[in-house]
Amino acid sequence: MTDATTQILTERGKDYGAFQDLAKLSQILKAILRQHPGWQNLDDDMKEALDMDATKTARILNGNPAHLDSWDDKAGYARLVADRLRGVAQKGA
Repeated sequence: MTDATTQILTERGKDYGAFQDLAKLSQILKAILRQHPGWQNLDDDMKEALDMDATKTARILNGNPAHLDSWDDKAGYARLVADRLRGVAQKGA
């Protein structure tokens, strides 16, 4: 692993906690979502937004809950779906 990669992983670990713990919690949350019958009624972007929300939620619970980027990301993914439903064009999407 390069020094740059090690540095990135070290920084992420400070914000999100141990990756194995984060991954376990994230997968548990995602499995719960997929077990619900309503999951099949979602469009792909809705599923992905909820997946990302589960990942961001796991990061918040497992790491630094005051890491603003995690909260902004959660809002951002929901906004992408809401904008699509409103018919708002998204830059770069």
